Amino acid sequence: MSTPPQYPTDLSDAQWHLLRPLLPPIRWQVGGPDRPPVDRRQVINGLLYLTKTGCQWALLPKTFGCWQTVYGYFNRWSRTGVWHDLLQVLTRHERRRQGRHLAPSAGCVDTQSVKTATHGKTKGYDAAKRISGRKRHLLVDTLGLIIDVQVTPADVDDRIGLKRLLNTYFATGAKRLRKLWVDSGYRGQPIKTWVAGLKHSYKIDLEVAPKMKTRFKVMPRRWVVERTFAWRLNFRRHTKNYERLTRNSEALIQIAMMHLLLKHIAAT
Repeated sequence: MSTPPQYPTDLSDAQWHLLRPLLPPIRWQVGGPDRPPVDRRQVINGLLYLTKTGCQWALLPKTFGCWQTVYGYFNRWSRTGVWHDLLQVLTRHERRRQGRHLAPSAGCVDTQSVKTATHGKTKGYDAAKRISGRKRHLLVDTLGLIIDVQVTPADVDDRIGLKRLLNTYFATGAKRLRKLWVDSGYRGQPIKTWVAGLKHSYKIDLEVAPKMKTRFKVMPRRWVVERTFAWRLNFRRHTKNYERLTRNSEALIQIAMMHLLLKHIAAT
């Protein structure tokens, strides 16, 4: 039976039918006579609503269920890597839909520093951008789809973030990546040598875009990662970093990208 959406962020039937088989199996049943089973579609809808509107967890509308339950699913699936795996499956689906190889051979890397509303060790000061908070490191393919994301304190060097991205990416067994376009923040022979020798069979070419000396202009190949940042900032939860755990910050970025992919794939 068709379920009419209550909020613009709710999953359509086509999107839910695409996502439901990818979710982990249900681990438990009804907890008692007065406790209905959790509607995981509403849990996902609640996360999409929170990511899009930027509201606080405790202010989630009751139609999504108890906010602690929604957060419980989000946090557990963040800890076990479910959001990362879901995004990878949907990314491969979209690449196949556009006639591309499932694994990208080229990509772009860039960072974005944002202020944070949390305190603690996972916070730093980016002197170059004069921002106290966290830094988002993105590795995207030539379509702008997120391959991997790492969130660190803002004082972590871009080149360290690049190493984390590539180590995580190749740990999954991927081997096809051959070319990376980056900006001048990744310049230097040491990082270029490290990338080239990460795995001798990979032979990754790190191409640093020249630093602009005059007026702004779109940089070939590298503009796709900037577009990805712009896509994500349409979700108000990402205008600032509100999460205490960096893995939860990464998970919300993955959820935002999943929502965009579900819209594209389900519309075809």
